[in-house]
Amino acid sequence: MIPLAAVEEITGASGVAPRIEAALPVGVRARQLSVRTLLAGMCLAQADHRPAHLTRVHQALIGLPGDDQRRLGVTADWTRGPHLLTYRQTEYTFGLIADALGTDVPDGLPSGPLQGICDALLEASIPGQFKGASTSLAVDWTDLDSFSRPPPRGTRDCADPEASWGHRKNNLLRTQDELFYGYYLSAGIMMPEENGPAVPELARRATASSCRHDPVRAFAPVLTAMTAAGIPLGDILGDSGYAHRDAAAWAIPLRTAGAQLVQDLHPHDRGPKGTHLGAIIANGNLYCPATPRALLELGPPARDVTPEQATAHDGKTAELARYKLGRLTADDTDGYHRVQCPAAMGKIRCPLRPASLTLDRDRPEILMPPEHPQACCTQQTITVPADVNAKTRQKHDYPSAAWRRSYARRTGAEPGFATIKDPAASDIARGWCRLTGLAPLMLFTTTLLIVRNQRIVTAREARQQENERRAARGLPPKTRRRRRKTLATLTAAPP
Repeated sequence: MIPLAAVEEITGASGVAPRIEAALPVGVRARQLSVRTLLAGMCLAQADHRPAHLTRVHQALIGLPGDDQRRLGVTADWTRGPHLLTYRQTEYTFGLIADALGTDVPDGLPSGPLQGICDALLEASIPGQFKGASTSLAVDWTDLDSFSRPPPRGTRDCADPEASWGHRKNNLLRTQDELFYGYYLSAGIMMPEENGPAVPELARRATASSCRHDPVRAFAPVLTAMTAAGIPLGDILGDSGYAHRDAAAWAIPLRTAGAQLVQDLHPHDRGPKGTHLGAIIANGNLYCPATPRALLELGPPARDVTPEQATAHDGKTAELARYKLGRLTADDTDGYHRVQCPAAMGKIRCPLRPASLTLDRDRPEILMPPEHPQACCTQQTITVPADVNAKTRQKHDYPSAAWRRSYARRTGAEPGFATIKDPAASDIARGWCRLTGLAPLMLFTTTLLIVRNQRIVTAREARQQENERRAARGLPPKTRRRRRKTLATLTAAPP
């Protein structure tokens, strides 16, 4: 259970309560329930493993100690004496907030004020010592069911017309996706920097959108807005679902905002994809025209590879890097940069570059150069426009060992969704929130992510305190217990 003081500190630091109050209509009689108190009640309900029902929010507020009830306005002095907050007042205030933050014409996307409120709440849930600990984010999306029943075929008449049909993966043996009716929930989870210290995997940004909208296009403006808010973007770790979008939807906006992409390429985007001034376009880079085809078609190693196979794969990717045209300049204001032939940079030996033949023979050698050399072989440098490799260019060469180590951090996005889908905590399956519409669902989901962040921070502090106590007694840090016995341990055990 998260204490009330921690919840009030987050909602107060976000500064969203006055902004919402200013957007609400002013009635004849003052409301007993304030926005600040309602947000605290929503967080308390989620912290107590309760579903996202307004009745649970009301129960959380009237269950507070008497002093806190009076301070927060849950108990107010009326003409006939003290008055305890009713469920109808809770429902009325929440309805005003949902209407004020919703869009005039529901289109399945959050309004600007709603997204700004949720961003401010999530950012306030990040403790100060971790705000600058890392700029890397692992991004992913998942399904978020609507409580509404889907409309009959050919109509849109239902309790939640903003929702739509979507696809989600299932754990069944079949390979087909499963249909669901609702929204896509996208989130950005904090990950450690490359070769940096571990950081708590906190949800820093999130949004929800109808399944009729592309979740990648809906989440890109949320991330780029962080730079405008003074929060720098570092590595953005995404799977092939993000990398396969056209460059204008994902890669270009994020690079413009200062982010560096570390992403898996879709099978349709891997390998040679044309040429530019004679250089081969492949996997986000430009390569020598004489690069062996087998190296250009390298893909990431399988998950079950042996250490020997991984080492052999890394050797091939290192050899492929020798053939890559080297970048000489950064992108200018129009996105153009210049690259140079690998032989001119001393990475390979080529007869078209006589100076390169004096290099050691441990470098690859071009035995059959092109009969009609193009610009990449005859000029000292070539200019690469912004549209070349705009979608597939990323921080590390794909699929090198450096890329694999950096991309391994993306798995932190999976536990981020697993914690809010855990039936033992807060399962966001259908029925978790019985309110329809994007604004109510997104507000409750944001409070759930706030509670999740606080649980992670609290657990981390508890582990650190335990390690300090053990260190004071001369004991090593406590390690996690093995969850199960393996075949190796069973065979090694004495009979």
